[in-house]
Amino acid sequence: MLHGRDCIAFAQAQFMSDVATLGDGQWQWSGWLTPKGRVIALFAVLRHSAERLDLIVLDADIAALATSLKRYVFRSKVSIEVRSGVSAMGQFALPSIARGASASIDASVTELDLGSLSEPRTLSLREADPVIAVDPDAQRRWRAFDITHGLPRLDAAQREQWTPQQLSLERLRAFSVAKGCYPGQEIVARTHFLGQAKRGLAVLRGAPDAAAGEDVRTGEQVQGKVVSVAGDLVLAVLPLERLDVPLQIGGIDVVDTPLLDGLAR
Repeated sequence: MLHGRDCIAFAQAQFMSDVATLGDGQWQWSGWLTPKGRVIALFAVLRHSAERLDLIVLDADIAALATSLKRYVFRSKVSIEVRSGVSAMGQFALPSIARGASASIDASVTELDLGSLSEPRTLSLREADPVIAVDPDAQRRWRAFDITHGLPRLDAAQREQWTPQQLSLERLRAFSVAKGCYPGQEIVARTHFLGQAKRGLAVLRGAPDAAAGEDVRTGEQVQGKVVSVAGDLVLAVLPLERLDVPLQIGGIDVVDTPLLDGLAR
């Protein structure tokens, strides 16, 4: 949580999305980059008010992220806290109130719409810590949904490896090339305006034992790298322009599957 009168200005100067465009109760995909434009962490930014932002962090170490961000506070009137006692619950159901980029916020529960038109999903954040039965099948389905819709899930080895364009984060409207300076902005803007993005995400199916960081090959030639895995689904960074040739991961043929839309906010 970012709290204080300068929290919006601080987030605007550090994160890759245009946080200043958010109204109260709205959220957007965003992230934090290295000065060389590599993604450290991906998260959703939710604006409660002019003096409070919540970060819903996907995979990064939350405590380490908070510690790193605090190094850049300097004289800004903003505090950065890791909230304890908050539980997250996902459901494949339509949110009660939240729609698109508009969240539902009350005293005990915050709901975000993380679904698409064809398949609804709700993420609920609760202040209390209720006993929730974990459903492994539902967890796998949730992660598979993320991958098929092009939402990268970055384990520790994949952080600081990819630019926003290589992760096709323009599909999620997760970064801005026009809002002004932030870490990595020069690299992101140059890549955009000079048309230098040569690689992006692709969904591949058929490699149940694939691992993040593994090569995607055509015969002996390396075409790209695996970013995220869910069952036999793989999210990989590959050339945007490539020949229609068979691809393999670990010697196993995989099938190129279209990325689905629906998660842009």
